[in-house]
Amino acid sequence: MQSILYLVIPCYNEQEVLPETARRLTCKLGEMIAAGSISPKSRVLLVDDGSKDDTWALIAKLHTDNPLFSGLKLAHNQGHQNALLAGLMTARTCADMVISMDADLQDDINVIDRFVQEYYAGSDIVYGVRSSRASDTVFKRTTALGYYRFLKWMGVEIVENHADYRLMSRRALDALSQYQEVNLFLRGIVPLIGFRMSIVTYERSERFAGESKYPLKKMLAFAIDGITSFSVKPIRLVTTLGAIIFAVSLLELFYLLLLKLFGYTVTGWTTLMGSIWALGGIQLLCLGVIGEYIGKIYKEVKRRPRYVIDQLENDTTTEV
Repeated sequence: MQSILYLVIPCYNEQEVLPETARRLTCKLGEMIAAGSISPKSRVLLVDDGSKDDTWALIAKLHTDNPLFSGLKLAHNQGHQNALLAGLMTARTCADMVISMDADLQDDINVIDRFVQEYYAGSDIVYGVRSSRASDTVFKRTTALGYYRFLKWMGVEIVENHADYRLMSRRALDALSQYQEVNLFLRGIVPLIGFRMSIVTYERSERFAGESKYPLKKMLAFAIDGITSFSVKPIRLVTTLGAIIFAVSLLELFYLLLLKLFGYTVTGWTTLMGSIWALGGIQLLCLGVIGEYIGKIYKEVKRRPRYVIDQLENDTTTEV
């Protein structure tokens, strides 16, 4: 029996690229349905994350004109990870396997066939991993490599050079639904699920149209979320740093007492002011790290919904 495949695509202000994305996906899924690798009930679920342009109007039109497309509209902009989770949790009620991808056509849709093959071979999770970063700038390539290595050093289980292009079976999605974090970092949560996994490599292309939704500021915020959501090592490093500074201060105190006993006069203005500024900066840095964790605890204990669905356009199911 053919399995039902859903493609879940978060969209935020994607009116420029959406028509081309829809055209290419129509061809790809049409080929796969004709080949018998997936069920004719397979769909593309486009999730509008509170877009300010005509993205939802385009999604609604696609659904009206082509039953292959379904639409999910969030009541408010919740961010990429929450929009993706909303789509995954909606699709799991009516799909055997779900592939998540971005709308900008940077992910190679031609490897969808290989994702499905791995699923039929027994994999519950299939990661799309970039084979190279030749298309990136030197800065982005270096920082990305350093980020993945830093995450692993921090003890975070993560697949290197993998974004959110992955396949998950219904069983894996059911397991994902049990994770109730408000601070979402799906790239770190999914590897925790377990089950059999495999990797498919592909070349990432340039964005087809529109602007990137992840400028440097958002990328840095996302990186910090990934670290602080899955590792307490930064706080332990703060503790270690405090212990080292305390030990150095004791040695410095001992040194100053010796100078006093032997009658040496120490002016030390530069050293004194430098020490004050250095210690003040370290204290503020440590408070910032601790504050980041406290802020996450604050968000978690409120238990606010991670997303609110405003409208669902899907002919195959009424469940949400």
